Amino acid sequence: MGDTVSVFGMQFIGLAVPLLAVQLLHADEFEMGLLAMLESLAFLLISLPAGAWVDRWRKKRVIVAGDLLRAALLLTIPAAWLLGALTMTQLFLVVFAVGCITVFFDVAHQSYLPQLVEPEQIGDGNGKLQASQQTAMVAGPAAAGALVRLVGSPLTVAVTAACMALSSLFVSRIRHQEETPDPAARRPMRLEVKEGMAFVLGHPLLRRIVACTGLTNLASAAVMALFVLYAVRVLGLAETTLGLVMSAAAVGGLLGAVSANRFSRLVGEGRAIPVAALLGGVAVLSVPAAATLPAVPTLLVGQFVLSWSVVVYNIAQVSFRQRLCPRPLLGRMNASIRFLVWGPMPVGAFLGGLLGRELGVVPTLWIFAALSVVAALPVLASPLISMRQLPRELDELTGQRPAAPPDLH
Repeated sequence: MGDTVSVFGMQFIGLAVPLLAVQLLHADEFEMGLLAMLESLAFLLISLPAGAWVDRWRKKRVIVAGDLLRAALLLTIPAAWLLGALTMTQLFLVVFAVGCITVFFDVAHQSYLPQLVEPEQIGDGNGKLQASQQTAMVAGPAAAGALVRLVGSPLTVAVTAACMALSSLFVSRIRHQEETPDPAARRPMRLEVKEGMAFVLGHPLLRRIVACTGLTNLASAAVMALFVLYAVRVLGLAETTLGLVMSAAAVGGLLGAVSANRFSRLVGEGRAIPVAALLGGVAVLSVPAAATLPAVPTLLVGQFVLSWSVVVYNIAQVSFRQRLCPRPLLGRMNASIRFLVWGPMPVGAFLGGLLGRELGVVPTLWIFAALSVVAALPVLASPLISMRQLPRELDELTGQRPAAPPDLH
């Protein structure tokens, strides 16, 4: 329930803030790139120490506090708008601060599930969370578009704050008793951070997955930095049409959530990762193609396939690394992954805004859509493409007990 409400709110802010910048504050391509960069910059700056801190804290408390703090920050946007004092500078500062809190929230969120369920239930648990999130994503953008049209984007941000407050209430009601990490077991921060990074980079399959995800996120951040501006100014879509397109596309994500485990059994756990990565990369080409083809149908089909692919890919690779990682290392492992795969996002968003201003929006979208296809190469040209079953234990490269040989049929 908490996840559903929180993601519902994020759909509101994901549409309302860019529309606010474009329509009320008249942001240009570069400012939109800068805004998107600041949303994810914290993952590049503080992910690694955040993982070590989260491993020292109770995960549920971090999740609850994170939702409350983000709600308070977001409320300053409608408050400033009502006073006639809202500026792009404030918008930049708020999204950066929210991004910093989100780093801790996301690391704790991904590290909490393995404490609630047994190892063999992790894949099913991630599937259920994704189904909950995708359900919110189906209704969220359409509701956000209608709400923006009805009350305006600043007040829609206020609704997001209320959703996050509700999320914190629901999560706080979880009855699971989480053990407090032993303070005596703490070591210097530098060593703890190094352990998390060594775990990720020391495993050959995780290295391939990180390379693919990082390149994909760099490209998608550039595309998404320009997407609302492109849809409104180039394609001429209204807010409600844009919201409906995003909602209909999210049906693909919902289908991905409920079909991910079946798809993995059909093609193999390992092979599901490169297949989903390639399909997702090809689907991004639909965004610039919408400038010449019928815009709404092209975006609907492309975003449907993209959403399905992303969810299937994420369930497969997140479940794999959660099963593989020792529980005391989960926070640092997830933080290292976040640093490596979300760190490129602010770079991509900045480049998208810069190239959008210099080359034009449509040529820039073609460049980064092509990069999305190339990003699948690290997992396509890897052992994953021939693996039906992924390892359940650490292999020799991590210095732990070797895993059983994977099924390569």
